[in-house]
This record gives sequence, C-alpha cells and structure tokens, in this order.
Amino acid sequence: MHGKLIIFSAPSGAGKTTIVRHLLDRNLNLEFSISATSRGMRHTETNGKDYYFLTPEEFRNKIDNNEFLEWEEVYQGTYYGTLKSEVERIRSAGKNVVFDVDVVGGCNIKKYYGDEALAVFVQPPSVEELRNRLVSRSTDSMDVIEKRVAKAEYELTFANQFDRIIVNEDLAKAFEEAEMCIQEFIAL
Repeated sequence: MHGKLIIFSAPSGAGKTTIVRHLLDRNLNLEFSISATSRGMRHTETNGKDYYFLTPEEFRNKIDNNEFLEWEEVYQGTYYGTLKSEVERIRSAGKNVVFDVDVVGGCNIKKYYGDEALAVFVQPPSVEELRNRLVSRSTDSMDVIEKRVAKAEYELTFANQFDRIIVNEDLAKAFEEAEMCIQEFIAL
C-alpha cells in the first residue's frame, strides 16, 4: 500500500518546519520528504538531512531531465524542488510523505496528487509577528528579511487554495491542530 502525502506550506518564518519536526516525532507513520535546493548550506544544516544541496547547474540538469515533481526559482539563481525519486521511495515503503515546502510548491504538489494529498497552510498571526520571528532567528541580513516579508505578504494570498489553514499563534495549539487533521486524513 502506498503512503499518503501531507503538504505543509507557509511563508518563511510562520513555523511550518517546527510543526513538521514535531509531527515526525508522533506515531503517524510519517517520513520527511527532503527537498533539493541550490542555495548555500547554513551552518546548522546537513546535506541529505535538511536538504539535498545542489549547484545551480546540477539543479538545472535535473529540471531538464524531468526529475522534479515540482520546482521553483524562489529567488534569482536559487532553486528549490521536490525530487520524484524521493517521494516514490517513501511511498513505496508504505510510509506517509510529509512535505515542508514553499507555498507555490505546495499548490503544485496538491494539483499533481489531488485527493491523495492533504495540503495544510501554516499562517502567522500577523505580518509584523512574522518579521519579528525572522529577525529573532539571526540567520539572515535585514535586506534578506525584508525580501522574505514582502514575499510572505504575497504568499498569504494563496491560503484559500489549501485544504486546511492553521494559524500559528500558540505553538502548542498549532501542534494539536496539525496532529488532528493528519490523523483524520490518514484514517480516510
């Protein structure tokens, strides 16, 4: 039996990665779909665990070979995408695939898989709170943060294209809501 697909998308800093990490520790038969990217590795990241880090040339070669389920040039020269081989590896093992992807990627995966996928949008309580979270991370310059906030304002307009919206104001409540919606979806 093939596993189901659970997509978590959100603007950067809304908390989707924190929620996904929490869910992976629950008894939900989930395995994380590791995305590929051409951006540089942060000091806290590991290749093959957080992302598959590729050069822009390697990434474009995989695009040309139709190896991605979805991909996007998120910022000029910086690509993110989901390898088809990664998704099939997890599904064929009977596990449910959980995605932590940007908003456009989430919409594309949902379109591809339809009812086999649950698409969840994690929304920050406000744009100002999102900015505060990005600043407190201390991983990006203010210029990068302002670009992320501008992109987030655009991405928030996609929320209605998702099956579920979780407003991440209280993390414990967001964890609980995410677990419940996944349990309901898996049980179908």
